[in-house]
Amino acid sequence: MRGRKLLQLGGRYVHVNQMVVVRQDGTGDFSTIGDAAAAAPNGTDAGGGYYVIYVVAGVYPEYVSVGSSQTYVMMIGDGIGQTVTTGSRNVADGWTTFNCATFAVVGTGFVAVGITIQNTAAAAAKYQAVALRNGADLSTFYSCSFEGDQDTLYTHSLRQFYKECDIYGTTVDFIFGNTAVVFQNCNIYPRLPMAGQYNTISAQGRNQNTGTSIQN
Repeated sequence: MRGRKLLQLGGRYVHVNQMVVVRQDGTGDFSTIGDAAAAAPNGTDAGGGYYVIYVVAGVYPEYVSVGSSQTYVMMIGDGIGQTVTTGSRNVADGWTTFNCATFAVVGTGFVAVGITIQNTAAAAAKYQAVALRNGADLSTFYSCSFEGDQDTLYTHSLRQFYKECDIYGTTVDFIFGNTAVVFQNCNIYPRLPMAGQYNTISAQGRNQNTGTSIQN
């Protein structure tokens, strides 16, 4: 499949190196998202084409990690609310904020389209409970949903872009990190906090060349 233009997104072709399918019933290449991500090749450069993971609709109760060596991975689901990865790790149960994420990505050039990422811990009582932790440079999320309460979206570092995404959260700062990030045409939904709490949508790391830009 190397060298073929297999996908067309928004009228523009994407160069694909390899494409795999995740189906929970075992009829695809993998039955879990995590196994498909772990199989991504190491050290792909920008000209080598994407390793594309197509995740068929379903609810996937698992914790997914895309490592720093797994570059130029593209994950495509069947849409918000259709392809869902979900977990419930949280600080009150002994996890750190950094390690409690349902979905964590570090590999440069990561792209996700049409996926919901959840942390279902009752974070208003459980404290930090991250849905997505993103430290992937030049990463893009398009038409995805991030659902949680406290610390839903951890825009950890480097350069990131989110377009037409939904972000749900409560309390403290549910979009936070120390990155250069743009949110374009996204929906931000503050949920009702517990009594005595209040919602802060975003907080930004200090003293570095970073910032959060929210457009439209």
